[in-house]
Amino acid sequence: MARPLTAPAGDRLRAELARVLDGGGRGARDAGIALGNGPVAQRLESAIRALAGRRGRRSSICPSDAARAVGGGSWRALMADAREAARRLARAGEVEITQRGDVVDPDGDWTGPIRIRPTAR
Repeated sequence: MARPLTAPAGDRLRAELARVLDGGGRGARDAGIALGNGPVAQRLESAIRALAGRRGRRSSICPSDAARAVGGGSWRALMADAREAARRLARAGEVEITQRGDVVDPDGDWTGPIRIRPTAR
């Protein structure tokens, strides 16, 4: 039996950003920037803010979510940039970076899988 085709993760994440944009309100400006053609660093930061904000404090995103939304099929090349964007946003107090459920220092020397969630502000 043939497996049903599913949309690539980048397409699903861009569709999620489009829903944030269409909904107006908080996150719409960031979703528009993330979906635009501006500088990649700015688009990654905006994708992180919009996706993390949409999912809320009880959930989180992976840096690859932002990289996939912005980079499409070339997302892997953006992973270091996405992690650095998360560090910048965490330094600014906009998000928290977690590893195994614990908040980590954005300037720390951590490696391995991380998650990003909005702060409780």
